[in-house]
Parts: sequence; structure tokens; C-alpha cells
Amino acid sequence: MITDSVQSIWCRELQREDIAMDDDFFALGGQSVIMARIQSAYIEELGVEVPMDQMFRNPTVASISAYIASLDSVAP
Repeated sequence: MITDSVQSIWCRELQREDIAMDDDFFALGGQSVIMARIQSAYIEELGVEVPMDQMFRNPTVASISAYIASLDSVAP
């Protein structure tokens, strides 16, 4: 499930174990370097490229997971 994978990536990169689906990335201490590492993990682990602007627009596990799922629905 995408949300589980995204949550796992966030927990690892933010060095936290308690990230909820609606926790805000920036409120958790997220910043540009961590965001870049998460963006790379999405490519390597999920096989999707998530543009930086979408990461800003979708700052929760739930919202970015929904965005990633929408990419799969339009893939050939």
C-alpha cells in the first residue's frame, strides 16, 4: 500500500517513529534537504517522480500518497 511505503520513508528520513497520516511535513521539522532525500526515495523505492511543487502542495502522508496513487491511475 502506497501510504505505508510513504509513511515508512517519512519516518526514516525525519528520524521519527510516530508520524500520523495527517501530520504536516514542515511541522515535523521537515526542510529542503530532507525533502530532497524523500523525493529520491520515492524514485528509488516507489518508482515515481514527485515534483517538488507537489511535495509542498501535499505536506501530509495522506495527501502525497493520494497524489502518488493518482499517478498510477493514469499510467499506461
